[in-house]
Amino acid sequence: MFDYSARPDLLDGRVILVTGAGRGIGAAAAKAYAAHGATVLLLGKTEANLTQVYDEIEAAGHPQPAVIPFNLETALPHQYDELAAMIETEFGHLDGLLHNASIIGPRTPLEQLSGENFMRVMHVNVNAMFMLTSTLLPLLKLSTDASVVFTSSSVGRKGRAYWGAYGVSKFATEGLMQTLADEVDTVAPVRANSINPGATRTSMRAQAYPGENPLNNPTPEEIMPVYLYLMGPDSKGVNGQAFNAQ
Repeated sequence: MFDYSARPDLLDGRVILVTGAGRGIGAAAAKAYAAHGATVLLLGKTEANLTQVYDEIEAAGHPQPAVIPFNLETALPHQYDELAAMIETEFGHLDGLLHNASIIGPRTPLEQLSGENFMRVMHVNVNAMFMLTSTLLPLLKLSTDASVVFTSSSVGRKGRAYWGAYGVSKFATEGLMQTLADEVDTVAPVRANSINPGATRTSMRAQAYPGENPLNNPTPEEIMPVYLYLMGPDSKGVNGQAFNAQ
């Protein structure tokens, strides 16, 4: 496991947006950020899930989060602009962006992967991530120390058979992270890095490996050290790096 111990006030006063915040790693990250002092913007497509995370953060006495129902699969360009305008009006700036939301799509040989399925996965995992990044970058630049964290995968660092669109999308994720990191390096108070969570006890993992015993994998809460490290000031100056949570 990534070796880092976050101090309780690590993220005090920071505003952090988490995509796919309704469950799994996104929900765990949102709660961890809130527990360390951040105001967390919970973005996801299922409002009931987001509300549950909101209630848990409130009940724990952490800074009041915000629920943002937003469907990355169907969102149009003007909706990204409206999201950025809302965040600017309500919060003034953004200190962190965790790109966690993604879909796995069919695990099948490329030869049998339909164009429709390929494009759907690429749209959610890459196009929507780009739209969110580019639209929110001006707000991140208003921070004195902003961090963009991309969620990658081992199959986005070395190609593996039958991972199809998902694997390709994670290679694109690494490419987007590296390009952004190079562009902001030394010219903006923004840094960009990626995390490969590794095998974690989530519904997506169960979908990918139905025969696996989930109890053999760590929970999302157990892999949070690297997520906290990259969102806080201790990683200032760390840019363009690919991290492993485990």
